[in-house]
Amino acid sequence: MHCKPTHVLPTVVHPTKCCVNHNFVNNVVPHVHPTHTTNVNHINYDHVHYFPHTQSTVNQVTHQNHYGGPGPVPGVAPVGPRPRPGFGPGMGFGPGPGMGFGR
Repeated sequence: MHCKPTHVLPTVVHPTKCCVNHNFVNNVVPHVHPTHTTNVNHINYDHVHYFPHTQSTVNQVTHQNHYGGPGPVPGVAPVGPRPRPGFGPGMGFGPGPGMGFGR
């Protein structure tokens, strides 16, 4: 009998099978139940928060100076003594009717 060479195929890995063994041991546990009283002093702090608000106003003022050139200033009377009523040309005090001046 003639033997053929053995072929090794890739390994097939199956999912792991989980096994659990439960082992029981009896133990005696002594229980001590002490009593303790705690006195709690409640101290309260009222934190009062204030939010003062201030306000300010800023006035932005600008000034512009323009050169108007030589000559009379529009809307402004010439500088000098001001005429008073009764002096200078125009109506005012003078010879009344029948005075005969200038005839």
